[in-house]
Amino acid sequence: MAPMCQLSRIRVAVLFGGRSGEHEVSCASARHVAAAFDPDRYQVVPVGITRDGRWLLPEVSRRVLEGGRLHIPETAFEAAGEPVALAEGTRGAAAAGLEVDVVFPVLHGPYGEDGTVQGLLDMAGIPYVGSGVLGSALGMDKEKMKRMFRDHGLPIGDFVAIRAHEWEDDAARCLEAAVALGFPSFAKPANLGSSVGVSKCQDEASLVAGIEEALRHDRKVLVEEGMAGREIEVGVLGNDHPEASVPGEVFPGREFYDYAAKYLDDTSRTEIPADLPPAVVRELQELAVAAFRAVDAAGMARVDFFWDEAGQTGSRAVVNEINTIPGFTEISMFPQLWEASGLPYPRLLDRLVELALERHRQRPRPEAVAAPWLEDQAVISGRSDR
Repeated sequence: MAPMCQLSRIRVAVLFGGRSGEHEVSCASARHVAAAFDPDRYQVVPVGITRDGRWLLPEVSRRVLEGGRLHIPETAFEAAGEPVALAEGTRGAAAAGLEVDVVFPVLHGPYGEDGTVQGLLDMAGIPYVGSGVLGSALGMDKEKMKRMFRDHGLPIGDFVAIRAHEWEDDAARCLEAAVALGFPSFAKPANLGSSVGVSKCQDEASLVAGIEEALRHDRKVLVEEGMAGREIEVGVLGNDHPEASVPGEVFPGREFYDYAAKYLDDTSRTEIPADLPPAVVRELQELAVAAFRAVDAAGMARVDFFWDEAGQTGSRAVVNEINTIPGFTEISMFPQLWEASGLPYPRLLDRLVELALERHRQRPRPEAVAAPWLEDQAVISGRSDR
């Protein structure tokens, strides 16, 4: 691939904010990503997206990040002028004041991590960091994710998916299936992250409350059996030949690793690398790469596990979920895992940009795909441009 050192700096558009319940986490992540890029090699072009989906021009977006806000104020849009329009081509959108070589979506949750933005960028022909449409969509929908894991032979816990219309039509039947998982269990939105809307359910009454709380955030709820064991996370980096980081362990300061424990208080702690036997480390790394491949991920991901060292068959690893756009805040596990694996934060960003450009070069050119069809049409119509 072409060397990263170039006469002109690489222009990286950092997308942040967005319409999901993880808007604040995205703003915090983007601030750290933007600050960590080597200014001698990159020109960061921040692009904020408000809670209602309006895109801000770079200068206004930069002021939002530099102001240290955890959200994009609505007043920011009033001063933004026309919204950003990503035109076709890797150096498109010049008319909107935005020329970029690669996009770094630091968007967590729906409308950013679920394939929607990735599809937009694919249509525009712009390289971007992370998974494509399929990998992003599968990584976002926890039900489909777990079904893919199961189909690929990965160890997962039992779960039940409940859709809003099913709950409205026959809550008793849905509840019966969820109760059969036993207690404690967890009810969570199927398409959200950062533990937003997640409830630990100890009995039938709290299960009902947990399902209804999750339905406030999503039209589909996942109820999962409670898993015993230590909470282990592994980072994955790569495209066709992904590699796994050292594992890290999370010690929640609360009853479970909820949103407050992750971002609002300092009662939780992490240990990197995790204190695990070498054989278990290898097992978790292999499972992390297998989970990455199972959902057709690319670029980066964080895979979360439960590891039960007191399991009936000795050690027992269970894949909980994959996050295709992991957090990048100062306390986020993904950059810390790679730091402990010998890849400092700035070099990690270098590698992610390299992987994005590599994957973009491997995509078929539109004209190569369309040419046979166009030739057939020319023959059928009796016309030829040759």
